Amino acid sequence: MSGLVALRQKVQVVFALGLMNLVRVLAYRFGVKFGLNPVRRLRAEIPGAPFFGEVTGKTQSLLPVTSHWLHEVRYFGVFPYPVLEGPPEWHLNPMTGVRVKAPERPWWTIPDFDAAVGDIKLIWEASRFDWVLAFAQRACSGDVVELQRLNDWLADWCINNPPYCGPNWKCGQEASIRVMHLGLAALILGQTDQPLTGLVDLIKLHLQRIAPTISYSMAQDNNHGTSEAAALFIGGSWLESQGVNEGKRWQKTGRKWLENRVVRLIDQDGSFSQYSLNYHRMMLDTLSMVEMWRRHQGLEQFSKLFLSHSAAAARWLFAMVDPISGDAPNLGANDGARLLPLTETDYRDYRPSVQLGMALFTDEQAYANSGSWNNQLAWLGVPLPQNVAHPSGNQVFNGGGYAVLRRDKAMAVLHYPRFRFRPSQADALHLDLWCDGENLLRDAGSYSYNTVPEWLAYFPGTASHNTVQFDGRDQMPRLSRFLFGDWLKTESVTQLIEDGEETIFGAAYRDGFGARHQRSVRLMGNRIIVRDEVSGFASKAVLRWRVKPGNWHLEGQSMTDGTHILLVTSTVSFARIEHVSGWESRYYLQKTALQVLEVEIHEPGILTTEYQW
Repeated sequence: MSGLVALRQKVQVVFALGLMNLVRVLAYRFGVKFGLNPVRRLRAEIPGAPFFGEVTGKTQSLLPVTSHWLHEVRYFGVFPYPVLEGPPEWHLNPMTGVRVKAPERPWWTIPDFDAAVGDIKLIWEASRFDWVLAFAQRACSGDVVELQRLNDWLADWCINNPPYCGPNWKCGQEASIRVMHLGLAALILGQTDQPLTGLVDLIKLHLQRIAPTISYSMAQDNNHGTSEAAALFIGGSWLESQGVNEGKRWQKTGRKWLENRVVRLIDQDGSFSQYSLNYHRMMLDTLSMVEMWRRHQGLEQFSKLFLSHSAAAARWLFAMVDPISGDAPNLGANDGARLLPLTETDYRDYRPSVQLGMALFTDEQAYANSGSWNNQLAWLGVPLPQNVAHPSGNQVFNGGGYAVLRRDKAMAVLHYPRFRFRPSQADALHLDLWCDGENLLRDAGSYSYNTVPEWLAYFPGTASHNTVQFDGRDQMPRLSRFLFGDWLKTESVTQLIEDGEETIFGAAYRDGFGARHQRSVRLMGNRIIVRDEVSGFASKAVLRWRVKPGNWHLEGQSMTDGTHILLVTSTVSFARIEHVSGWESRYYLQKTALQVLEVEIHEPGILTTEYQW
């Protein structure tokens, strides 16, 4: 029977993902493996330096510059590594000291997951070219050494990553990120109209890699598609302006897929297909770069649908971000991506991206007071709008399954299942709680995509979220590293109610085994009350609350750090109430311990939690 159940779940997922997407994936893999895809036949010469010319007085700037990649680089925003005088080792995992073997091999012969090398993202990180932006900033500020360094590093990268060989050519999205960063660097340095031959050749080299596999990226229904379409649009229009024949075709392809992806993957309410705060930022930054480039080059406007969905995406992120800290709930997958590191702000500060996206797509300032979040606009030549957006209040984003409740300085975010696209975490009815810039009840993040099975199971699993787990299993069965089966559906949603004293919202689901969880949330000025009604499970239900760092201890049915109190009551007897250790990953590949309150019951009932601060 278990085999039949597993088969049924896989068939359901195939239809949920889309048969056309499955065909695209299979065609891509078959074509690359057997040499049928034209990407296998690509040949090109190594582009020659220089790539960027002398900075004229007209483009020199007095704007604040970032210290990123000057003396130190922080991988994924957290791990510090010294920057030596010369370029990095492009095929080195800096955490382990292990190098990719035979990097001169064609990219399609290199495995996606190599236990000896470790997480390939550590190889890719330096080759995303975010240092190009930092060097361009400092060169624009009159530092001639940084301009020479920019050209030297690019020349070294081209020599050590010959066309279409090695791990840094494996992924079309990685190539696309490089194109976007090179384009923005040229914009910063005022060299988009008359780029040097080496830079034109380098852009063309990348678009030749991206274009033949664009169908595969679209089959993912995620930010791979938006990134690759953006690179074709930006790079193609740039090459077209320089008389490169293929440029017009690439630009048209990029525009077509950008229009398609934005309308398909971004709901009318702004929710994105990946159910992730950080991937949402990556998508919004991509669209912002596209729109900046379009305006700068005087290209035809995108459609009204494109602009309305992009504006909704900007407002969605604005609603999720805590305005005091700039941080946001650690919901969904978080791979450490940050496309626009033009400020000295922390990786987890989303305000620069929100401010830029709102300025471009809604013609509003998200944050009226001056701050480093405005530096990005200044560097990219985006005027600060006169209009100021109203502070984000209570909102329900039903397209993605999010309710944002606000009361005074407190914010609660409830995520309920609305899975039109592939979910990456079993986090139904997870609750995040914030007050005065501090994350009181928090999510675990995702840690790493290439780690030991224990962590691959824990971080995306139900046990790492503020929700109820039934019978020791995830809310959805895991079918592979990145795929859950039997996607949950919301059974009911209660209307958001706001009165003078409290804000109320709730939702419920029933899983494939018949277990049911109904959660209602009441947010007040200095407390939140959560009511969880559970039934239909076989043996046990475990409620977890993952609290902020502090000296917490258990006192009967409550846990306290001396200032905050977390109290749980139940209509049935507790089988266990325990203060245990858990884990969270606020930055990719970083995990830290945190404290968790676990409450276990063995029969259907109602659990009521009150958190006071």
